[in-house]
Amino acid sequence: MKTRIISVLIAGIAVLALLNGCRHEILSPGNGSGTGGGTGGGGGTPAGTCSPDSAYFVKDIMPIIASNCTMSGCHDNITHADGVNLTTYTQIMKYVKAGNAGDSKLYKVIIKTDGERMPPPPMPPLTAGQKALIQKWINQGAKNNNCGADCDTALFTFSGAIKPLMDSRCVGCHNPSSLGGNIDLSTYSAVRTSALTGKLYGSIAHQPGYSPMPKNSAKLSDCEITRVQKWIAAGSPNN
Repeated sequence: MKTRIISVLIAGIAVLALLNGCRHEILSPGNGSGTGGGTGGGGGTPAGTCSPDSAYFVKDIMPIIASNCTMSGCHDNITHADGVNLTTYTQIMKYVKAGNAGDSKLYKVIIKTDGERMPPPPMPPLTAGQKALIQKWINQGAKNNNCGADCDTALFTFSGAIKPLMDSRCVGCHNPSSLGGNIDLSTYSAVRTSALTGKLYGSIAHQPGYSPMPKNSAKLSDCEITRVQKWIAAGSPNN
């Protein structure tokens, strides 16, 4: 009898250990505190409609950082150059002073104009718009927040939908100065080439046999993926 009781207790302990071992850190959609943790790869359920007066970590900030800072050899999980890992909200917050962009290391290094700026030369610097978004996000409290962005699948022209998507989510890792996977997505011809091979859609749709993209960031929304699919089906025009 004692032997049976002990066996039951051991089995119960093993189950509890297995359950605890299966827990993963999940990116919260944001609770307004600016202190939530999480990985850069998920976004949960968007909290409310996007406000043009606000900057959102999941929708705006993480894609910029993932595309320009967490590629292989830089601040990813494996390399963490100079001891810096920027793949999660928690890690990013080590270099952010919520409410004060001017005193935040993350903002200071992206606005530098010398060889110490990030991303480092010869990679292109962040655009003025990207810098402004990061500055706004930090000054608004650096919250781990998200929102439901407006997206119309009826709009799938290259200039109106595809290029802006590539610029914000892909070009940081796939440009002539940083050819991730030996793929360039900085020009129309380069994007079209990737589309014709099937790599573009296969990667963003996370199809078997393709490397899921974007890396270290949330998967594109269903609407964004549909836009790319429609553009490709239409012949990948430069429209």
